[in-house]
Amino acid sequence: MGIMKNIAQSEVLKLKDQVAYQEGQVVSKTLAQNVCMSITLFAFDKDEEISTHESDGDAFVTCLDGVGEVTIDGVKYELHEGESIVMPAKRPHAVYGKEQFKMLLVVVFQL
Repeated sequence: MGIMKNIAQSEVLKLKDQVAYQEGQVVSKTLAQNVCMSITLFAFDKDEEISTHESDGDAFVTCLDGVGEVTIDGVKYELHEGESIVMPAKRPHAVYGKEQFKMLLVVVFQL
């Protein structure tokens, strides 16, 4: 059995189609997770958010659909489809759906 889950393998697909928007919610779908990394898809309804927190790993975010806002150390960055940003480990960050917003999150942990 492979490490990846909740996603078709050996098949061409669009990541943004792998997680659906739900009214008033942030939806997540874990694709892989272990002590070294995690890969998760998110769908934010408009005005939904993940509040300020910190992570032990560097978090790489890629916008798959819509417009999102990432705040790192109090500085706001707007992400559009195809754009990416890294939220450094142990620094406060948050994610907000300025519109409906889908993202791929890859967190890499240092052992």
